[in-house]
Amino acid sequence: QVRLVESGGGLVQPGGSLRLSCAAHEFTISNFFMSWYRQAPGKGRELVARITTSGGTTNYANSVKGRFTISRDNAKNTMYLQMNSLKPDDTAVYLCNAEWSGVTSYWGQGTQVTVSS
Repeated sequence: QVRLVESGGGLVQPGGSLRLSCAAHEFTISNFFMSWYRQAPGKGRELVARITTSGGTTNYANSVKGRFTISRDNAKNTMYLQMNSLKPDDTAVYLCNAEWSGVTSYWGQGTQVTVSS
């Protein structure tokens, strides 16, 4: 069954770090643009970061620039999000997305990130 599975979320204190992973099953991510989104309670889904197929180009939301780093390992069929200097405003469910040519889009179920002292 085609699916994306996120992991690595949890509870962290402000200023701390987490590394999220997104593993693809039953399809190969190498031809897909990969993205991380997040959704906080009562808010809409927000694009956090995106990475092109080869990993050569990345884009970030202004709110996370300089703190988050998106990467991918096509050989491991996995994408990552390194999150540093976390703030309470980063608290959300983080979801990964795989998109191909605006035609095919797969979503994971999400992983909860909570930043609190």
